[in-house]
Amino acid sequence: MPIQVGMNARNEAMADNSGGFAESLGKANFAGSQESARSARGIDSVTSGIVEIPGGEALIGTNDPVIRFDGEHPLRCKKIKTFRIDATAVTNEKFQAFVEATQYRTEAERIGNSFVFAGFLPSGDRSISAVSSAPWWHVVEDANWRLIHGPGSEGAWKPDHPVVQVSWNDARAFANWAGGRLPTEAEWEHAARGGREDVKFPWGDREPNDEDFFPCNIWQGRFPETDLGRDGFAGIAPAQSFEPNAYGLYNMVGNVWEWTSQPFKVRSLKKRTARLHASKKGYKLVKGGSFLCHASYCFRYRVAARSGTSPDSSTSHQGFRLVYD
Repeated sequence: MPIQVGMNARNEAMADNSGGFAESLGKANFAGSQESARSARGIDSVTSGIVEIPGGEALIGTNDPVIRFDGEHPLRCKKIKTFRIDATAVTNEKFQAFVEATQYRTEAERIGNSFVFAGFLPSGDRSISAVSSAPWWHVVEDANWRLIHGPGSEGAWKPDHPVVQVSWNDARAFANWAGGRLPTEAEWEHAARGGREDVKFPWGDREPNDEDFFPCNIWQGRFPETDLGRDGFAGIAPAQSFEPNAYGLYNMVGNVWEWTSQPFKVRSLKKRTARLHASKKGYKLVKGGSFLCHASYCFRYRVAARSGTSPDSSTSHQGFRLVYD
């Protein structure tokens, strides 16, 4: 699952090194107006690879929930208009064009650290501390969208990989520049289903496994110790990899979590559910799961699966794609 402890985990892990935190979260300064930034070099490549999705009755949720306390059920309908969506998650190359045009600095860059999965910590890492509630995550100094695992991980950055280490606020800044927006849950699920109905995955109901069926980039093996990489990747895959769904969209599940525009809310009156989610006030809804997901630990690489993450949190498995009206 995505790390769900946001800035509280950073504060916990940083202990006495938390000075200047509030100041570092100030607004980034853009170079020039949004209009001039959008016309800067690189905008054409950023808006390429967009697919039109037909409107109509969009399905949300499922009548066959796996993680009930996340609010996956019931299956319901919402009427939506035709929209366009990125065929892939936003790539490093596209995000770099945005940064070069605007001089934008991500929240991880301004704060000075971000969350990195323990299995990818480079040698001589500058980890401040593991997160006590999820020790496979470390807060690493100078980890950001360019150094996704921290200093020494320059080789992990690939132009055709999804950009990661981006917060919800970073994704919104990119969207404003690119002329798009983050999708709603209904739009995201409608696109992910590819014209299918109450199916578990974009390709149907057959479940990925550790042996012979690898339709997406998830974990194979024992989490968090060993990722066997039998799907071809132990870590992030290129944004355009594996077979697309019927709408031509790549990696709607697996690879990287994707931000949506909505707050994370669970419609339930059960006290246990309310207690489990009490600490998530202000969190944003994320969809799709990531390369760290496995059925034994985080079976959220399903269309109806959902989770929440702090909007100022950034991790090495969190990205996004845009929709366009």
